[in-house]
Amino acid sequence: MKKILILCCVALLGFTAGAIAQKKITLEDIWQNRTLSAQSVPGFNFLKDGKHFTRLENNKIEQFDLTTGNWVQTLLDAAAINGTAGFNGEIDDYSFSDDEQKILIESEQARIYRHSYHANYYVYDRKARSLTAVFDKGKQRLTTLSPQGDKAAFVFENNLYVKDLANGQVKQVTTDGKTNAIINGATDWVYEEEFSFDKGFQWSPDGRRIAFYRFDETKVPEFTMTNFRGDLYPENVTFKYPKVGQPNAQVTIHIYELNAGLKIDVATFLNEDHYIPRIKWTQDPDKLCVFRMNRHQNELELLLADARSGKTSLLMKESSKYYVDIHDNLTFLEDGKQFIWTSESDGWNHIYLYDMSGKVVQQLTGGQYEVTAFYGVDEKRKLVYYQAAEKSPTERQVYSVSLDGKRKQKLADAKGWNDAQFSSSFDYFVLTYSTANTPATYTVYDREGKKIRSIEDNAKLANLQKEYQVSPVEFFSFVTSESVRLNGWTIKPRDFKENLSYPVLMFVYGGPGSQEAIDQWMGANYWWFQMLAQQGYMVACVDNRGTGGRGEEFKKMTYLQLGKYETIDQIEAAKYLGTLKYVDPKRIGIFGWSYGGYMSSLCLLKGNSVFKAAIAVAPVTNWKWYDSIYTERFMRTEQENPDGYRDNSPVNFAHQLKGHYLLVHGMGDDNVHFQNTAEMANALVDANKQFDTYFYPNRNHGIAGGNTRLHLYTKMTDFLNDNLKGTTLAAKKVQGPIKIVPTETVKE
Repeated sequence: MKKILILCCVALLGFTAGAIAQKKITLEDIWQNRTLSAQSVPGFNFLKDGKHFTRLENNKIEQFDLTTGNWVQTLLDAAAINGTAGFNGEIDDYSFSDDEQKILIESEQARIYRHSYHANYYVYDRKARSLTAVFDKGKQRLTTLSPQGDKAAFVFENNLYVKDLANGQVKQVTTDGKTNAIINGATDWVYEEEFSFDKGFQWSPDGRRIAFYRFDETKVPEFTMTNFRGDLYPENVTFKYPKVGQPNAQVTIHIYELNAGLKIDVATFLNEDHYIPRIKWTQDPDKLCVFRMNRHQNELELLLADARSGKTSLLMKESSKYYVDIHDNLTFLEDGKQFIWTSESDGWNHIYLYDMSGKVVQQLTGGQYEVTAFYGVDEKRKLVYYQAAEKSPTERQVYSVSLDGKRKQKLADAKGWNDAQFSSSFDYFVLTYSTANTPATYTVYDREGKKIRSIEDNAKLANLQKEYQVSPVEFFSFVTSESVRLNGWTIKPRDFKENLSYPVLMFVYGGPGSQEAIDQWMGANYWWFQMLAQQGYMVACVDNRGTGGRGEEFKKMTYLQLGKYETIDQIEAAKYLGTLKYVDPKRIGIFGWSYGGYMSSLCLLKGNSVFKAAIAVAPVTNWKWYDSIYTERFMRTEQENPDGYRDNSPVNFAHQLKGHYLLVHGMGDDNVHFQNTAEMANALVDANKQFDTYFYPNRNHGIAGGNTRLHLYTKMTDFLNDNLKGTTLAAKKVQGPIKIVPTETVKE
């Protein structure tokens, strides 16, 4: 009897251990219950003392000590001012005046596009403990306090306004604003999307002037999207969207003098199409810097505008045989004599110190590596802080360097991905560190790189990785038949055996300057890939030519031929994977979203003998249907580059479809229009090619909200299981011309 009991216990323990070992990842855990989501630390609203920060918690603005994490005080409890000045008691966002005595509150936000939104704004005076509504005639946009905190500028119905907080008077600066015609103080759709900003005005340092954009988009063609909301008739949304070669908005810059009520026109006019992707005040309140770029985007001028007359002079000019990237790294130093600028002028992105005559004083970083983020300048200590891919394109480190370029210090260089957010005084920074196999940790360090405390280590998620017995992400490199080295990673199937032959899903983005084959935590997709690995797939990712981290020539060599070399490289990557003895070359699929959907489409069509299946989510299928700024930056216009458009648009190769194709799109996508998928479907029907398609009414480019992601990933998983997984085949011989470089020997 005792022996039987012991045997039963052993059997039960064995069953339990087996059950734990076989615990399955589910889509519900990833996309519905979010039990597999990493804990993140929201951005820090640092106070000027550099030691404290604030955070919105439970509708209260709380102050904390960065070095200890201890709560210090409640700066504002929304419940205490609920109902005052029309405030509904809900804080969506907030910001401080420069002296931190006033708090600008945003409430009832309503999204417009990717960055832009309307909201109700209120100003809370901490000393007087009073709340004032900025405007009572409707929701505003982009409300910003003056540097002195005594005024607020905002946009309402495409016009710029200023409110004097002392006397409550509101002054309307412009009067010609009109939907789909004239925009003052904000940007149009294409500037918001491609130049990544929507606030089209800036206060001067002394608060006496406002520089602002004016967009005349009357000649820009309109695009209409249809939303279905259960009403008798669907809702049509019409907005200005310049496609390739079409008229852009005419953009001008103006300076408004508050005391005189005078508007000055800045001399930025050219006799040809051009862009103004940035404006920024110098330390001199009489000097505004204006970025002016030609439509081909291969020439950039920094102009200095006299705020009193509007006249401009050239500060510096950059040009490229390809294109010039726009960034926000321009920093005018407090002495008024120098500025910081980042540039690819030597073939790699680096930091430079210039004088105000536009001459280089010192190159602060140099070498065959990329500076990938500019964190700022500590002028007190004469140090510049930045992130770089100095060790490898797949990793990032954090450094400081002195303004004379002589003192360089590593602040965070553990193998993997290091990213920092510095306090206002640069005394401390919060390091976000992760690897492809390790979820992000958040740690406070001092400016010398000494650890102060841990904020979040995501230990719970790390334990879940053990519990689910995840497969490691393994990095590799290989050399193509064109002698190009490409970096990638793989996730092998659970219970992997080299004598079996597995199906492969390749994941791709591949767009200009992007990277996916990096040693950084990849979020929710990590768990989907692990779920597929549990089900017997190998997942792989390779960064093609045109991606970032490897210098200007590698990134920009796809100029005028977007998709050509990227597709060649992905096909070569699939062929390389197919030579591995544990991969079935007849069961290789590829998945991508946006540019990745464009890539997966091209790969299936042009690589129809290599890829068995492809999933394309929100793809561009012909570059002529995408916006002017992005497409012309890399391709120029269709009239200038007909071969580039013809030879690299998936819609032109529908007749080459042989494998299984899943085409997915959000019908409310204002970025990559549903038109791309509709026209692709037309081409496939005309070619009598069978395909699968899923469309999502009212969903934008992100295809999210409610059960949407769960629904989408269920479909994608089923599609792969139906068309790619099949049965496990026997092992095979290694073949092919691809030269294999072992992981441990990969260096850049």
